[in-house]
Amino acid sequence: MLTMKIKILLIMTLLSNLVQAQHNKVLFVLSAANTLALNEGQKFRQTGVFLNEFYGAYKAIVDAGYTVEFASPKGTVATIDPHSLNDKYWKKNRALKEEALSFVQADSLFNHPQTLEEAIEQRATYIGFVIPGGQGLMVDLIEDKHIPQLLKYFAETNKPTGLICHAPSLLLTLPKEQNPYRGFRVNAVSPLEELVIERFIMKGKPENRKIAKQLKQWGLKYKCGPPKANFALKDRNLISSQNPFSGTAFTQLYLEALAAYCLHKNRLPI
Repeated sequence: MLTMKIKILLIMTLLSNLVQAQHNKVLFVLSAANTLALNEGQKFRQTGVFLNEFYGAYKAIVDAGYTVEFASPKGTVATIDPHSLNDKYWKKNRALKEEALSFVQADSLFNHPQTLEEAIEQRATYIGFVIPGGQGLMVDLIEDKHIPQLLKYFAETNKPTGLICHAPSLLLTLPKEQNPYRGFRVNAVSPLEELVIERFIMKGKPENRKIAKQLKQWGLKYKCGPPKANFALKDRNLISSQNPFSGTAFTQLYLEALAAYCLHKNRLPI
């Protein structure tokens, strides 16, 4: 009889953990763009999602016990920016780089993302929202009508929203006067870093630039660290970070925000 009670208890615990995991889902929205126009269309460059900005956040969140689901425009698989494979962004951690490359090549969920329309239909099932950086989002996500809908929902429900490097520019898709993030402190790629990227890496200027200036004009309080700093900010439910070297700062703040939200909702991760 005691053995049967233990078995029943174990089964109930497993079922409880399964239900709990299903309610601790974080939505990752990824760009599917692969080409960036520069110098008013006179030059084109390969672009996409910055691999370490994506995988660092993904791995930290999953390792903390949360479940991640992916969405992109039209459910298209995200393109990885080839420049993000440069070893300088991995702090000589080639093992993590290889792990990330294997993940994007083989992971079923990553390679079969849902559409943004489907993500909006499922938005109530997510406790958090992350958009990794990379210039790709400046091509497709910034023009997608579903992005402001998602940003508004996560703001209204006070669910942790993580915007990495270039992703804070998507806050500009919300109306200026009715922007729920107006007055929030925010970080993003710094003006100096943006200049270096344009002059020495891309060797050309994209159409949408000067992100910090635009955020200030939109009523947000922009703040940044030095170039290549491990820098991120948290203001209420918004967590934003500066560059590919800011992963540790971002994940610490984002995981703290998730834990606080789960504690408030009595949804502790398994």
